[in-house]
Amino acid sequence: MTVREEREGGAADFLRGRWRVRRRIVDHRNGVEGDFVGTAEFGDDLSYHEEGELRWGDHRGPATRSLRYIDRGGHVLDVKFADGRDFYRLHLSDGGWSAEHPCSADTYVVAGRITGPDSFTEHWHATGPAKDYELLTDYERDTR
Repeated sequence: MTVREEREGGAADFLRGRWRVRRRIVDHRNGVEGDFVGTAEFGDDLSYHEEGELRWGDHRGPATRSLRYIDRGGHVLDVKFADGRDFYRLHLSDGGWSAEHPCSADTYVVAGRITGPDSFTEHWHATGPAKDYELLTDYERDTR
């Protein structure tokens, strides 16, 4: 499935709106698992804000994350941290993407795929001297 099949306007039009988020978190180094359940909103300006509940080991509480997506036209978006630092470039032309983000001695690798007209997945794997964890996230458009 491709973005073109889902939204004629490209990647930005596909992403805009409200999404239900379910994320599984697996820390291979420390043997801890958890999850995040919440919602995410891609605003008209492609600002991204996520909020929900994080369960991590014995912890349970609210969690948020914000990013900025910059539309480069067609099926290309630059993803930035909320403070404007570069994160990665997202190419959605074939319905899937992959990218790498170096952070000090650690490396974050993402692979994603559009799974339907109103759904997509992301799989992050962070590795480095002190990290070895995965984030497996399912997004489903919130049509309520």
